Amino acid sequence: MLEICALASGSNGNCYYIGNQEDAILVDVGISRRQVMERMRVRGLDASKIRAVFISHEHADHFRGVRVLSKQLNVPVYMTVATFEKSWCPDRPAKIVNFEPGDVVDIGEFRIHTFSKQHDAAQPCSFRIEHEGTNVGVMTDIGEPCRNVMEHLSACNAVFLESNYDEDMLWNGSYPWYLKNRVASEYGHLSNNQAVELLKNYGSKHLEVVFLSHLSAENNRPEIALEAFSELNAKHSVRLTNRYAPAEIYRLKKNLLVL
Repeated sequence: MLEICALASGSNGNCYYIGNQEDAILVDVGISRRQVMERMRVRGLDASKIRAVFISHEHADHFRGVRVLSKQLNVPVYMTVATFEKSWCPDRPAKIVNFEPGDVVDIGEFRIHTFSKQHDAAQPCSFRIEHEGTNVGVMTDIGEPCRNVMEHLSACNAVFLESNYDEDMLWNGSYPWYLKNRVASEYGHLSNNQAVELLKNYGSKHLEVVFLSHLSAENNRPEIALEAFSELNAKHSVRLTNRYAPAEIYRLKKNLLVL
C-alpha cells in the first residue's frame, strides 16, 4: 500500500509525502517544520517513518523549512551540489547527500529516479518515486516540458503535476510585464493548457490520478484549472491540491487507486 499526499502546494510553499507501511520520503519542504508536522498530524501520517527529504531546487517555497525539519527528524536531505551552493545559507541543512540529475537513489523499498527539468534555478530536478511497480511523479516548476519530463510522466500511475496559471488571467492580470514573461517563459511555469497537452500526449492508460499542483493564487483558480482538464476526466481522475492545508491522502495498491 502506497500513501501519497500533498501537504502543501503553491507559491507559498510545497511539500509532498510518499510513504508505505514502514518508510516515507518528502519531496521539498517549503513550509515550516511546525506546519509540516501539524499537517501530517491532521492526516494521521507518522513523521517517524520519514527516511529522507529530496529537494527539487533552491527557491524558498521548496526549501525554507528543510533545515529545521531534517534536524528534528534526523534524516538526510538529498540535493544537487548546485542547488546547495545557490541556496540561502541560514536554511541549509546539516545532513546533506548530493546526487546528480539522472541518478537513482534507493531509500528502503523506494527507488527515486531523479531527472533535470527546465526552470530558472541552478540545477532544477523532478522525481519519479517507484515502489513495487507503482510510480508517483512530483513534477512542478516546469517552464516547458522537456524529454525527461515526457518520458518519466509516461511511466507514472499518479502524478503531482504543475498547473500554475491560466493564460488569460496571467496576461490580463496585475503582474508587471517582466514577471509575466518570466512565468510564461520556457524556464518559468506550466500553464493549465500546457499541462493538459502534456497529459494528452504522454499520460498513459496506467496514469490513474493527476493532482493539479502549484496553482497560482493570482493567475489561476481551482475551478478554472479543473475545467481546463475536463476533457481528460474519462481517462484520468483529476484532483486538486491546496496551498493552505493538506490535501486528501490517496492510497495506491497494485496499480489500483483506493480512497
